[in-house]
Amino acid sequence: MIVLECCVDSVESALAAVKGGADRLEICSGLPMGGLSPSPCLFQKIKEVCGSVKLHVLLRPRVGDFCYSDYEFQILLEEVRLFKKLGAHGVVIGILKPDGELDVERMKLLVDEAQGMSVTLHRAFDMCSMPRVALEEAVQLGVQTILTSGQRNSALEGADLLELLVEQAGGRITIMPGAGVSAAVLPQLLERTGAKAYHMSGKKTVPGRMVYRQPSVSMGSARMDEYEISLTDEEQVRAARTILNQWDQSGKN
Repeated sequence: MIVLECCVDSVESALAAVKGGADRLEICSGLPMGGLSPSPCLFQKIKEVCGSVKLHVLLRPRVGDFCYSDYEFQILLEEVRLFKKLGAHGVVIGILKPDGELDVERMKLLVDEAQGMSVTLHRAFDMCSMPRVALEEAVQLGVQTILTSGQRNSALEGADLLELLVEQAGGRITIMPGAGVSAAVLPQLLERTGAKAYHMSGKKTVPGRMVYRQPSVSMGSARMDEYEISLTDEEQVRAARTILNQWDQSGKN
């Protein structure tokens, strides 16, 4: 069966994703900023309420690029150890060198630390200078999955590269398209890429609970509405799961 992974940054989103038919969750915080490492408490609460669904944890110590200082790398190593102890099924990681190549040496240290868990190379891959070389390096490192939009702003825009990556991978590593994935574009992605796993957020925006609203202060970017909340939409996830099931049943897979 084709895998559907949902990235979530709250317990409510995790529950909605599971009810909608997600096979696996990628837990993070700060999703509007591309995702950051979640708190241990968030992970534990999702683990508590979501039953047996597989839980992967995005590890990213800060907003910005994927070229990390020694301190940031030590944080990543310690987070791998921490979430392994807490029972995560997998970690989602990625480090680049200043020239855009995959930082194989430090990736190996993270992969070794994650032994016993699944490892996904996250969208740092989309910022790398030589994606097809990085794919081979990921295989050699023992990475199980590469999450990628095909180095474009959406997986549909990057479908040509995704197709080449799936062909190059040849089943040695899973290429998982992500970014802009929804029921509306899945038929095209399935037809064009042949990928066996997909990553989506399925977000909808809902009003916050605040009645009083302070117009003179912003806690973050002034471009963000702090009285709106983004949550995973169960129906969007269900619609995507239905498309994937239909594709499986058609025998095209």
